Amino acid sequence: MIKSANQYPVHTLFSHEGNVLYKIPAYQREYSWHKAQWEDLFEDLIDADGAHFLGTIITLDQTTDTLEGNILQVVDGQQRLTTLTLLLAAVYSVLKDHVDDLDDDTRTDVINLGRQLVRKIDGQPRVTPQKQGLNLFDYLKVLEEAGLPVEGEWKPYYPSRRIAKCYHYFRSAILKLAETEDLAETEAALRVHEAAMKAVIVKIEVASHSDAFVLFESLNNRGMPLSPVDLIKNHLLAESEKKKIMNVDQAFRHWNEMLTSLGDNYSTQERFLRHYFNAFRSELPDVPNASVATKSNLIRIYETLLEQDLKKVADALVDASRIYGRINCVVELDQPTSLDRAFQRLMRAQGAPSYVLLMWLMAKQNDLKLSEVDVGAIADLLTSFFVRRNLTGYPPTYALAKLFMTTIGAIGAAKGQDIFWVVAEKLTTVSAADDEFRARLLGRIYDENTDVARFALTTLAEDEMTKETRVDLWRQEKNHFVWTIEHILPQGENLPGAWVEMLGGKEVASLVQEEHKHRLGNLTVTAYNSNLGNKSFAEKRDRQDSKGRQIGYRNGLSLNAELATRDSWTSADIERRTQELASRVMSRFPLPNGPSQRGPADGDVVEFRHQATSG
Repeated sequence: MIKSANQYPVHTLFSHEGNVLYKIPAYQREYSWHKAQWEDLFEDLIDADGAHFLGTIITLDQTTDTLEGNILQVVDGQQRLTTLTLLLAAVYSVLKDHVDDLDDDTRTDVINLGRQLVRKIDGQPRVTPQKQGLNLFDYLKVLEEAGLPVEGEWKPYYPSRRIAKCYHYFRSAILKLAETEDLAETEAALRVHEAAMKAVIVKIEVASHSDAFVLFESLNNRGMPLSPVDLIKNHLLAESEKKKIMNVDQAFRHWNEMLTSLGDNYSTQERFLRHYFNAFRSELPDVPNASVATKSNLIRIYETLLEQDLKKVADALVDASRIYGRINCVVELDQPTSLDRAFQRLMRAQGAPSYVLLMWLMAKQNDLKLSEVDVGAIADLLTSFFVRRNLTGYPPTYALAKLFMTTIGAIGAAKGQDIFWVVAEKLTTVSAADDEFRARLLGRIYDENTDVARFALTTLAEDEMTKETRVDLWRQEKNHFVWTIEHILPQGENLPGAWVEMLGGKEVASLVQEEHKHRLGNLTVTAYNSNLGNKSFAEKRDRQDSKGRQIGYRNGLSLNAELATRDSWTSADIERRTQELASRVMSRFPLPNGPSQRGPADGDVVEFRHQATSG
């Protein structure tokens, strides 16, 4: 129920004489506007002919003591209000820098602006962000930096987070406005101040959270688009309050516990919600016309499920998210088990579509009589499947969801190691034949799928490592892998003379490069290799960086042992190494026949797992 809906200028919403505080509830997303939104807001205000419309906010009155002021919870509009106050803080800071040059009336305006941002009676900020993503700490630090009477606390990486960046963007924009329009800095700040103060916002006040969430889904003016995850969360919170099953804070704690297990990545969260429905569909309330969860029907699915049995579904999601977070390697463990390492391999092989199956198996692990060794063997089997699938393209992406759902159905009464063979039969039936897999391995694999090439090569290298020689080939610096694929015969144009001579002249060298450069035998893995490029074979073999680190082929990896001793590299060498590596990859990522062909034995699964993890 809407209690009121009125249009107000900003100077009224943030009256320096008023007692109103706007608080962002804990369940809101963290501050997420980017430079594009900041630019739009600034330019719209500057260019406005009259009062600019800033959009709508939805509030819920949470006042408990009128003597302490009116507390309005901002259910929608936090991005807009936070950004607006950061803009005003930037205006305040510029004017404060020149306060001695201002006349008495303007100084009074500056004082009033300060009180619009920070309440005079108790020093509380008019807008209080939630703590998620250090929003509150950063916001208070910005206000302190702007010269307002607030005590902030500097947290590591404060300047690189969005709230600080937003404030500094607006401060720079005001100074640039002064420069480009030949204004004094105070004139530019006052022009922005006037435009912001007369801008209007529609403030809708509702009677309950459930009313607010219904509006929230449709009124997201100028904000970041709501994801299915946001909308499902809103429905959970609204239904909890409406049905009096849990209050909003309790429901949010459930939701937040689930997200803690899943991590901050929206695509992971959304994929989990799809996978949960697909895995446990037979046990869940019926959702008409939803045989499989997709991005397009996900919201409708969860609206139906939550309306049927909200508490049961919410509890089940929390439990399943813990399993899913482990499969997805959300938390990096100091001492991972062999099962955790199997999950890590599957993740690196881009096997996420199979998490639906693994989540179901682990949720039913005791009933299915599956040990961690059994689950690990299935994870390694899935890794082999995805290496082959991602290179051959078969089965197609659209068929994967149904594949793993039907695999769950096919398990039936199978228990323990028998489940491995049910899964193996399903995967082998739909996978490309060995001949097709080998043909792709012998072809231009770097062109076909760079990620598969890198995973296969790093796995072969890891298999030969000992405890003493182990290095992390997946380590990243500045969001980039340290160890990357290196083309032995360079892929770039203008081959150096040493390569042309080695390959038999310019014409032959060009043909060899075109035919062989992206083949498996011409690829290896080296670290810090951005400056190897088109160097000669000998230079690439012996290359060290400025710190004396071997970044060429003498880097200690078994994958490069042959290259470290060679003086030349020809088309025949590439062909031979391609054949050898292709055979090793096929052996390393097998899809076994069923036990009826091999002869069933208790050690079958363990034997396969040993083959899959030891090369």
